[in-house]
Amino acid sequence: MNKNDQQFLVQKIRIQYTEKQYTELDELKSLDAKVRRPANIFAYIYGSVSAIVMGAGMSLVMTDIGAMIGMTGVMVPGIAIGVVGMVMALSTYPIYKKILTSCKKKFAPQILKLSEKLMQK
Repeated sequence: MNKNDQQFLVQKIRIQYTEKQYTELDELKSLDAKVRRPANIFAYIYGSVSAIVMGAGMSLVMTDIGAMIGMTGVMVPGIAIGVVGMVMALSTYPIYKKILTSCKKKFAPQILKLSEKLMQK
């Protein structure tokens, strides 16, 4: 290992043990993450639930699960459950956009002020 490689490795290890300075850019990134977090959490949970509902309807129609639980006519309820799941899945993105827009409006003044300050530097 040559001297340059050794110095690089030492510097890399040293950085792990020094206290990190919290800069304005870090604050801007944190605010941006705070804006997106509620919309992302909603989209993941609601999208997953809608996929499960749609899959339950499909399973009811395509397999003999209905017979195992004692249902006789499973076609209509299965299709209805599947359609509800599809509607939920299709509505995920518009609701996500509304939540994101709402959060952007809430934090826009702070983000714009901070980004303007950073652009002036």
